[in-house]
Amino acid sequence: MRLEHINLVVRDIKRSLAFYKAACPHWNIRSKGQSEWSGKPRTWIHFGDDYNYIAICDNGESDGRDLAGHQVGLAHIAFETYNIKEVIFRLEQAGFSIAKPGAENLYRKNVYFLDPDGIEVEFVEYSSDLPSERNNED
Repeated sequence: MRLEHINLVVRDIKRSLAFYKAACPHWNIRSKGQSEWSGKPRTWIHFGDDYNYIAICDNGESDGRDLAGHQVGLAHIAFETYNIKEVIFRLEQAGFSIAKPGAENLYRKNVYFLDPDGIEVEFVEYSSDLPSERNNED
């Protein structure tokens, strides 16, 4: 089993797409369309590669989860990268700032950004292929 996609409801697809394109420049729009959801029209895109994608749908109406609180819901999504410095550079060039640095760890580097709708997105680069090292909490 593997995670195939996530589905995000956003306010503005173009703004969200700018963030995710900067983070994942090798991805593209796989499909797009118009539909209705709970009686409301929406535009949607599937942005990804041949195996994984993010479904991004517009017409989001409320603020996202309060990341400082303890609300039930998605805390963040994370992407593994082989070059975290390049991801940071691309996102900063696109106008996005680091929301918080990751914890110090011998076997990984990570950083958190907020997408245009306040969804926390983590990027992590591992320096080991050993699960015991990658998954340590030291």
